[in-house]
Amino acid sequence: MAHNIGVVGDKDSILPFKILGFSVFATTDPTEAREIIDRLAKEKYGIIYLTESLAQHMPDTISRYDATLTPALILIPNHSGSLGIGKKRIQDNVEKAVGQNIL
Repeated sequence: MAHNIGVVGDKDSILPFKILGFSVFATTDPTEAREIIDRLAKEKYGIIYLTESLAQHMPDTISRYDATLTPALILIPNHSGSLGIGKKRIQDNVEKAVGQNIL
């Protein structure tokens, strides 16, 4: 079963994902982003990409979806560059799975 892929963030950062066939949802408001993510989760989206700039304002939402199998919430840099949050999450998850930081 194929899952949809959604991208949430500021317009300039997420518009290129539309070319790849992903559903894009433009917002710079963390409250609106939470509502979008919750709606996409209910609509059975398998992967949701979220800009780091929004993610830093919604750690509770990130934690809630970390505890679920789907959707996978993946943090991406915005058009201004990376805040390092997404990379840190990957390192933490690898360390949790393997027992040490191999990255």
